[in-house]
Amino acid sequence: MEALAGPAPSYFHGYAVVGLAALIGCLFVGTAFAANQLLRPYAPTQEKLLAYECGVDPVGEGWAQTQIRYYVYAFLYVIFAVDAIYLFPWATVFARPGFGSGTLVEMFVFIGFLAVGLLYAWKKGVLEWT
Repeated sequence: MEALAGPAPSYFHGYAVVGLAALIGCLFVGTAFAANQLLRPYAPTQEKLLAYECGVDPVGEGWAQTQIRYYVYAFLYVIFAVDAIYLFPWATVFARPGFGSGTLVEMFVFIGFLAVGLLYAWKKGVLEWT
């Protein structure tokens, strides 16, 4: 029965398939960009070369100061997004036999660290939108 199955694939067969798919994808993207370059109309004017933001003509400098609290909100979001990334695999492992109480305690410690961080940010007044 094994004679009908054919020879076993070599070690690099899987890598070759992935490499071929990547090469075909790169060729497809390159062909699309080349076709766009050849087929698009090209009529530059001074007005078309201006920076454009929400329908308003650019006036003054392009530099603007941003308050630090927006970065703090973004940082807190990233922390809790990473928390969610770790919770989903934990939930799948927790259901397996032998991973019960130890895994549960580890996750409560992890969530406890995040809760202490959130409590610290709240006490410092970081979470108040002004």
